[in-house]
Formats: sequence, C-alpha cells, structure tokens
Amino acid sequence: MPRTPEENERIRQLSKEKIRTSAMELFIKQGYYATSISDVAKKAGISKGLLYNYYKGKEELLSELVNARINEVVEVMEGASALQTPSEQLKYIVGGAIYNIHQNPEIHRFFLHLQTQPEADEELIKYSNQLVEENARLFELQCEIFKRMGVKEPRKRSLYFSSVLQGIMLMISTYPQKFPKEELEKQIISEFCND
Repeated sequence: MPRTPEENERIRQLSKEKIRTSAMELFIKQGYYATSISDVAKKAGISKGLLYNYYKGKEELLSELVNARINEVVEVMEGASALQTPSEQLKYIVGGAIYNIHQNPEIHRFFLHLQTQPEADEELIKYSNQLVEENARLFELQCEIFKRMGVKEPRKRSLYFSSVLQGIMLMISTYPQKFPKEELEKQIISEFCND
C-alpha cells in the first residue's frame, strides 16, 4: 500500500530534522566554513543528493537554524507577555533562558559566535544581524516590563538585567557542569523580580 501524503510529509520532516541536527553538530564541532554538505549528508546517514532534495546548500541550512533560534526567542517573548505581572514575566524569561542554555550549552556558544561575525563576512553577517535584531526586540520587551514595574530608568535597568542574564548564560554554556545555575537563578530573580 502506498504511503499517504501525510506519511510522506512526516518522513520528510523527520529527514529534515536529522539533517538540521547533523549540520548543527558539525557547525559546532568544525565551524561553518569547515563543514561541507558531504559532511552533513554523511553525519545524517543520507546521500548528498537526498540532502540537496531538501536544501539548496549549507547557507539554506544555516538560515533554517537561525530562524529556529529566532522562533525560540519569539516564543519566550510571547510566553512572558501572556503572564499577568511584570515579576512573573521576568521570572519566565530568566527560567526559560537558563533552562535552554543548560540543556544545549554548545548551541548557545554557536549562536553567540555567529552574532559576533566580522561585518566583512558577507555570507554570515546577515544571520548575525537577524539574531541581534531579535535580541533587540527582547530588550525592548524587557524595557516595557521594567517600566510597568515603576522603575525610575527602565532602559538602564533592562540593560543591567540583560547583562547579568547574558553573563550567566555565557558562564553556563562555558562551564555547564561546574556552574551553580540554581543559586544564580534564585539570585537574579531575587534582585530583579520584585513588584
């Protein structure tokens, strides 16, 4: 019996996920430029031809990975926005950020590295800019949260909050097994999440 269109789509999505996961692992281990499409196909256990059936090339793969990361940030912003109090919103942002980094520290390092590409790198700078723009939107949401809390200078408070949270995220991604994430999560919540 032939497969249904739904079954074909399910198989297609599973194959694409396997390709994306393989590409991310290789980009982290070898770097974007040192990773070839052949490397990705081999790691995914598929032919290069099948990979090209799903993706035009390595840059399209990177584009999907960046878009997935941006969607994660958007989900955090939407989840925080759906909560009632500014304190709950900040706790949601902190908890989500720390949990995600702890689960995938190397992915955070990859995207951090991508955000710091030289402007002369025409291939990667557009993805760097997309990530920076999404982080700027998150920063603006945080400014609004601090404004609703009645903070005297909400932009400065948001900048301080972002700096502390980004620092914690960097330390967790660098030293995932040695970093007291629970203690610092409690501390940042204690410092910033008082209505």
